[in-house]
Amino acid sequence: MAHINLLPWREWERERKQKEFLVNLVALLLLGVAIVFAGGWYLDDAIERQNDRNRFLTEKVEILDERIAEISNLRAQREELIARMRVIQDLQGNRPLIVRVFDELVRTLSSGVHYRSLKMEGTTFTVAGTAESNNRISSLMRNLSDSDWFTQPNLKSIKEDPGNSDYGSKASTFDLTFSQSNPVRAEEATKG
Repeated sequence: MAHINLLPWREWERERKQKEFLVNLVALLLLGVAIVFAGGWYLDDAIERQNDRNRFLTEKVEILDERIAEISNLRAQREELIARMRVIQDLQGNRPLIVRVFDELVRTLSSGVHYRSLKMEGTTFTVAGTAESNNRISSLMRNLSDSDWFTQPNLKSIKEDPGNSDYGSKASTFDLTFSQSNPVRAEEATKG
C-alpha cells in the first residue's frame, strides 16, 4: 500500500473543485448581471409609468387651468352684465326722477334770474347764471333750500355786471352749487 500514489487523485479533486468554483462563479456572475438588468428594467419601467402619470396629470391640470380661465372670463362677463343691468335699471327708475328734477328747477327759479349753464355731476348741480339783483339770488337760494328735491345751496361767487343788457346796472352774475335729494327715497328710508 505504500506504493499507491494518491497525489493525482488530490490533483483531480482540486481541479474538479476549481472547475466547480469557476462554474459557480460564472453562474453567480450571470445571476448578478441578470439581477442588475432585471432591476434596471424594473426601475426604467417604474420611471416610465411615473412619467406617464405625470404627463396625464399635466394634461388634466392644463385642461383645468383652461376651465378656470374660462370661468374667470365668464365671471367678468357676468359682473359686466350685472353692472349694465344696474345702469339700465337706474336709468329706467330715474327717468321720471329727471323729469321731476327739471320741473323742480323751473319751480325754484326766481323771477329776475336766468341760468346761463347747468351742469350735473352725480347728485351735485353747478349753476352759472345772471340775476337782476342780489336779492333775486337770495330768493333763489331760499327756494332751493325749501325744495324737497334740492339741498345745500352754496354760492361760490357773485360779481356785479353793470353792463348787462337784460337786467340793467344792478345785475349780477353768480356761480352756485346745490345737491339733489330724493324725497321718495328719504320717505322709504324713514319708514323702513
